[in-house]
Amino acid sequence: MSALLESRVQTLQRVFAHIASTRMQGVPVQNPALRVQAVGFAPQLDPEGGERLLGVLVTPWFMNLVFLPLAEPRAGGAVLGVGQKARHQIGNQTFEFIGAHEDGLGAFACCSLFSPMFEFVDHAAAVATACEVLNLLRTPSPTRQPMQPADAAPSRRGFLLGRAGASA
Repeated sequence: MSALLESRVQTLQRVFAHIASTRMQGVPVQNPALRVQAVGFAPQLDPEGGERLLGVLVTPWFMNLVFLPLAEPRAGGAVLGVGQKARHQIGNQTFEFIGAHEDGLGAFACCSLFSPMFEFVDHAAAVATACEVLNLLRTPSPTRQPMQPADAAPSRRGFLLGRAGASA
């Protein structure tokens, strides 16, 4: 992990840990068994050719997919404004992200996966779920064989070897 990437992820965690202990303290939507953790952040090219980080942010009150610019964005950059929405393709899925901003972190975009977080019995279960979500999104889907016409008989070799296909 590059120093810049690690620094951005640590800043994300630190900012949301601060939010948990200040603005969110005592708010009843929090699961007390959970804590703030950034999970699986890795570089990904954005549509404009820049680089951003994609991962999951687990907090006691939500689990979000997060796009975090690798460098703190400048005003007018390719980051969504607060409250703006955009659809992004990740793997074979399309998600709607909303722009956000936090002091000390800057602009980022997030997509809610879970909120509130009461379904998770402990922090390990929440992190395992976040890892599985990222694994599913980052695993390429298997290539599908083209459909054969219903009346096409498989070749003898194809039939014996378990491969469909019309006889030659």
